[in-house]
Amino acid sequence: MVDAVISAANIEKPTRNPARGNSRGMRTALTFGAILLGLFVIWEGAKLLFNIPEYTLPHTWDIVGSLFQPARTNGPLLGEILVKAALFTWGEAALGFTLGSVVGFGLAVIFAQSGLLQRGLMPFVVASQTVPILAVAPMIVIGLSNLGTARWVSVSIIAAYLSFFPVTLNALRGLTSANPLAQELFNSYAAKRRQMLWKLNIPHALPYIFTALKVSATASIVGAIIGELPSGIQDGLGGAILNFNQYYNSAPPRLWATILIASALGILCYALVVLAERIIVRWTPPDLAQA
Repeated sequence: MVDAVISAANIEKPTRNPARGNSRGMRTALTFGAILLGLFVIWEGAKLLFNIPEYTLPHTWDIVGSLFQPARTNGPLLGEILVKAALFTWGEAALGFTLGSVVGFGLAVIFAQSGLLQRGLMPFVVASQTVPILAVAPMIVIGLSNLGTARWVSVSIIAAYLSFFPVTLNALRGLTSANPLAQELFNSYAAKRRQMLWKLNIPHALPYIFTALKVSATASIVGAIIGELPSGIQDGLGGAILNFNQYYNSAPPRLWATILIASALGILCYALVVLAERIIVRWTPPDLAQA
């Protein structure tokens, strides 16, 4: 009986056009390339126009070239060191991203089912994001370290702190935006609240959830890097930033190369979420399709 209701409720779902998706992907790639070219022109143009010295702002080709040079005499290449650091940071961020997404989605489900809890707790959820993460990170690291928790776990919790908020807001929006006629149809067949949640609300909320996951994926990388700074972890990108910052006057391209790898890691995480969205989500709500 519920399956028949699902079929009736899903009649008006717009399907995703594969040709349109390929065209959009091509436009995105071209736009990304154009932005990179524009940044290159602005970067090198500023150096030429304002005569900025190398120790203040190195050339872009020096930054890229430093990745293929040893970080120390007879040592491994800088790119090899930064890739290993990026993988370590990605592991911390992935755990934080997963934890934050689960917590955010759980809060969204609770708020969607109870308007009283939503009105009472949502202000605290919003207020949690007004606290500067740089102030919170040392307290989390020190507090959990006193409990015997590994420092990388503390870093993951900081990443989760930045990840849960977008998921909570967008998932709540998706869970409460199902077609009212579809909800009435489910109610007319005496569908249970759990059935309505799994068969109607969650499928309808998937595009909203993935929109939030794109934001959370990059936020988790930022949270992991920030969390590594007070934790003293030297294996990640946060430790690399602190290390190369000390030698910025003598080798500025190394610090910029670290920032470049961190940015690439964030873009990669975003792309993985986009790929998962294309595989799982087969339709897009009109308001998100127009955005």
